[in-house]
Amino acid sequence: MRHPEDPDRYVEDVLSCVEQVPPGRVTTYGAIAEAVGRYGPRRVGNVMAGHGAAVAWWRVVRADGSLPPSHDDEARQAYLAEGTALRASGRVDLSTAFFMPRSPARG
Repeated sequence: MRHPEDPDRYVEDVLSCVEQVPPGRVTTYGAIAEAVGRYGPRRVGNVMAGHGAAVAWWRVVRADGSLPPSHDDEARQAYLAEGTALRASGRVDLSTAFFMPRSPARG
């Protein structure tokens, strides 16, 4: 029988991945899901929506380098301040700025 996962542990693991992303770099919801090793990008998005204010949330973008439209202005300011590579479209240039987080350490 599979034991139910501690939801707080999953949140901690997702936020730990976000904390690894250095200034000027970004990762994707899918890359975090891959590093954490369970669930998918939407679940990561749910964690970020509920708990992401505690970390540099603008460093997590969609697979196309965009953020939800409601976050664009604030995120753009952070990208400019950090020197994050942007495309002419305003999306993050993932070919330059992508960072792959490591699997969270298990204590």
